[in-house]
Amino acid sequence: MNVRRSAAILAAATAVIGAATPAVAASPSPSPSVAIPSGLYGSADPTYDGVWRQSLALLAQDTAGVEPAGKAVDWLTGQQCANGSFAAFRADTAKACDAKLMVDTNSTAAAVQALAALGGHDAAVDKAVGWLKSVQNADGGWGYAPGGASDTNSTSVVVGALAAAGEKPAEVVKDGKSPYDALVGLALPCDAGGAFAYQPDKEGALSANADATAAGVVGALGEGLAAEAATGGAAATCAAPGTPRQAAANGAAYLAKAVAEDGYLTSVLPGAENQPDYGNTADAVVALAAQGGAEQARKPLTWLQRNAAAWAKQSGPAAYAQLVLAAHATGTDPRAFGGTDLVAALNATGPAPQSAGEAAGGHDDSDEKDAEEKDSDEKDSDDGFGIWWTVGVFLVAGIGIGFLISGRRKQQP
Repeated sequence: MNVRRSAAILAAATAVIGAATPAVAASPSPSPSVAIPSGLYGSADPTYDGVWRQSLALLAQDTAGVEPAGKAVDWLTGQQCANGSFAAFRADTAKACDAKLMVDTNSTAAAVQALAALGGHDAAVDKAVGWLKSVQNADGGWGYAPGGASDTNSTSVVVGALAAAGEKPAEVVKDGKSPYDALVGLALPCDAGGAFAYQPDKEGALSANADATAAGVVGALGEGLAAEAATGGAAATCAAPGTPRQAAANGAAYLAKAVAEDGYLTSVLPGAENQPDYGNTADAVVALAAQGGAEQARKPLTWLQRNAAAWAKQSGPAAYAQLVLAAHATGTDPRAFGGTDLVAALNATGPAPQSAGEAAGGHDDSDEKDAEEKDSDEKDSDDGFGIWWTVGVFLVAGIGIGFLISGRRKQQP
């Protein structure tokens, strides 16, 4: 999907095919296999992340006071199926969604958050929320695909969608269980670090997962992708995770410890020993600020300001959006983020906004085409893009054996 979900897609595909630790196959050429719509942000193939990256881009622009291009919003609303759900990408929206189309909770929930923030899309938001409620699991949570086992990341992004739509997540229940029950059930005790797991393993055991923890902290607080800093916050301490807020505090304590030495979280991708995970670090900034205030996120935020510009330039709109959201969560100016104007850079990956705000940048469609041709090699590489193609291989294999990919397509980066 985007920088934030690439490894989880890989993990989900692995679970479907039954391999414990997959070998990462050589990536095919990253050239887009579909035409890039003019209203879509980014020039990389949108097959696995179109709705997600568009939603993040629009949401980030909104937090920065930018009024997106009408055709960018229209592209997103046009992706919605009649039942309210969204798939990762629909190349032909004139064709009705059918049972073969793999709709998912993450794309749907991200779209809800973006459209609710922009306003004026109540019907689309209500339909999407109705669909999300219809696929809630008996434990109160959600998996990536309808019917898939609940995971922390998917449950958390749906919580954010419910909150954005004016719902009370605690009152959205299935068999007496709310999403908060599911999240608390995925939280580890303090003697195991206090983190969140992505999902239980086959034996039901929970393992700490930094990406799931960043998502879980925000979800357990009832916040969304554009969470803001808590007021009067303090450093979190770990205690028995009996309530959602305590589970969030425990997760924040785990993240604070994880970034204490170097300022960043490391990648868990195969062969990426001690390699910084920029996207997950940005998510951790949002989580730490939402739980304990902006000061608790200062170290990873500063590290991102010093180091993330090249990553974002290579990775495209979703990466820029994540950094804008990290800036938003900490009250940092996204137009002066370590010397980079994140808003202008984000705007430049898609159609020119209707209103870009002071020094926000933007360009017309001809500029967009020229920029995409000039930067296609680096943008198409989209952090984790090779993994997206690897996932495509897994998807084909999964279809061949009659499975649908379940689990959130985004775990680590």
